[in-house]
Amino acid sequence: MCFAWVVKTIVLTGASDGIGAAAAGDLVRQGHRLLLVGRSEEKMKAVAAATGVDEWFLADFERLDDVRRLADELRGACDRIDVLANNAGGMFDGPVRTDDGFERTFQVNHLAPFLLTHLLLDVLLANNAAVVNTSSVAARMFSGLDMDDLNDWDTFSATKAYGDAKLANVLFARGLHTRFHDQGLTAVAFHPGVVATSFATNTSHMLKYAYHTPIRTFFLSARRGGRNLTHFVDGTPGTTWVSGEFYGSNRRITRTADQAYDDDIVRKHWELSAQMLDLPGS
Repeated sequence: MCFAWVVKTIVLTGASDGIGAAAAGDLVRQGHRLLLVGRSEEKMKAVAAATGVDEWFLADFERLDDVRRLADELRGACDRIDVLANNAGGMFDGPVRTDDGFERTFQVNHLAPFLLTHLLLDVLLANNAAVVNTSSVAARMFSGLDMDDLNDWDTFSATKAYGDAKLANVLFARGLHTRFHDQGLTAVAFHPGVVATSFATNTSHMLKYAYHTPIRTFFLSARRGGRNLTHFVDGTPGTTWVSGEFYGSNRRITRTADQAYDDDIVRKHWELSAQMLDLPGS
């Protein structure tokens, strides 16, 4: 029996370093068309040179106008998207209010990819696309969503804000599945593993010293973490992974925070996020 190799058009954010850059190399070698997104022009040029990808875009998720411009540029660059990999994110000190009026950790990790996905939603639906959200085990370890304070203005710590934002990635995947799976869209969230990357560079939290001292030698390499990202991006929904679920770094369905399984929270979190961004569905 012969199987045809399917070439996918993949939008990959957070591609300037870490698991995003590693996955980009893997996906290119597998023959897919990549549209890479990152914040640093210098780093993106290096990734482009290393991978041979000539379609890359700059966007700083601390500015939602960058996200809107990015969506327009992606639309101009391609007429189909098979996979949107929402991989950009990070842990930050704070609370810091962005120019858009939201707390930085919440905006970069959740609101920006939520907005980008919505701005591309018609293209994604037209191609029965998959949305892959890079989440984290932090969603279970550190989260505790207050639906009246999604920005964590009143209870901010770097770890709680990050955990809440990573839980938001799971809620978003579940919301996409609930709302659009019957139209052909699939969505998943996963933990890539504790990976030795530049994570926590922008915080004074003790995790910074774990990620930037010899302790990091015990972490997964960026290449291994990138392979987990590649697994979901390159995989076949319904076969490789189940839409609407959260997966651990072992690539198996894994329990995350209890709030992720509350349908009312999934719905309300979606509605509040859409309201903040003046999107339909609020």
